[in-house]
Amino acid sequence: MAGTKPFAAHEWMIAWRYLRARRAEGGVSVMTWISLIGITLAVFALIATLAVRSGFRSEFVGTILGANAHVTIYNQGEVTDRGSIDRTIRDFDEMTARIRDVPGVVRAAPLVKGQVMAAMRKRNTGVEVFGIRPEDLKTLPGVAQSEDAVGDIDNFGAGIAIGSGVARQLGVTVGDRIKLISPNGVKTAFGTSLRVNAYDVVYIFTAGRYDIDRTRVYMPFGEAQAFFNREGAADEIEVMVAEPEKVDLLTLPLLYAAGERAQAWSWRDASGGFLRALEVEDNVMFIILSILVLIATMNIVSGLIMLVKNKGRDIGILRTIGLSEGSILRIFFICGAATGVLGTLLGVVLGCLFAIYIDPIFSFVNFIMGGGVWDPAIRGIYALPAELHLADVLSAVGLSLGLSFFVTLFPARRAARMNPVEALRYE
Repeated sequence: MAGTKPFAAHEWMIAWRYLRARRAEGGVSVMTWISLIGITLAVFALIATLAVRSGFRSEFVGTILGANAHVTIYNQGEVTDRGSIDRTIRDFDEMTARIRDVPGVVRAAPLVKGQVMAAMRKRNTGVEVFGIRPEDLKTLPGVAQSEDAVGDIDNFGAGIAIGSGVARQLGVTVGDRIKLISPNGVKTAFGTSLRVNAYDVVYIFTAGRYDIDRTRVYMPFGEAQAFFNREGAADEIEVMVAEPEKVDLLTLPLLYAAGERAQAWSWRDASGGFLRALEVEDNVMFIILSILVLIATMNIVSGLIMLVKNKGRDIGILRTIGLSEGSILRIFFICGAATGVLGTLLGVVLGCLFAIYIDPIFSFVNFIMGGGVWDPAIRGIYALPAELHLADVLSAVGLSLGLSFFVTLFPARRAARMNPVEALRYE
């Protein structure tokens, strides 16, 4: 039998008999069951964490790209006769047309921006106003395609569009009239007075990010120019590209098209620090959970050592009748690896189910905890997302199986090296 092929049928048969034998017969120990449960939970935790990590990043980036510019083009600014710096863009229509012609650009729109106070009855809140043309607002995915929107975006020219957070803060709905108060208003001989205008709310959107919904107000472009004293000018041009992840490749072509005084600020520049922090956190979490998988697989060693000790007599008999050291090693390797494989499969199933049904699971936890488990004011998004990726599942499976097979080799090798004479001396 020394020349039999590796993992022959008799090796699988013996390993299977050892695995299903009762503990009184020297079969599977309690430690093996503990290691099975440990590996299952560790792989489940790893896949669940990777899925939430992927979903959180995807949701965060998606909401950024859905309601914000991928690249913002603005002027460096020039000093006026009064000594102030003027960054407005006078030839915004021509500049926008040139930018639209850049390959890879799918949208370009001039904007007027300003921060004002919004008031309704006795309520007020600070908001950021974006002056934009109606046809450009309709091409903004996070606003025009909002699933929870209220009102008709086609009426935008007759009023303003506000975020759902602004609406809640002021207690308004579509059809109500709110006041916008700007400190930089009408210039008179006695100085600059406040500018107070009232506007009808015609559209309420939910972009998916708390900070956007809580502060964003859209106003027709011409009205915004008059309200912020930007007659004949725009503050910046927002640009959206076909491949936001490769936006850095378009920076130079966009600057060339915009002109020599132009500067660019991409979504990566604005959110790069947060994304890098997410990436560092992802790596740290993967390392921590990998250690948990290692700890779970170490229980296989304990269970297998106990199995080898209980089966010392059997090992001696098998060696005596002709089984090689390699055959003994493979038999006990199969016993240990089976625990790792089964635990990994169970962990994958549980992890995938968690990612698929995360919404009802999260709702149940939120109900049990009495609500308030997820605060969008802190997290930035409204729910805990999860997104399964094949690469994440495969990395978890590869890590678990690799560690399980590796730690199994040591007790299996010990069994293979057992001297049959010593094993049978006291039998």
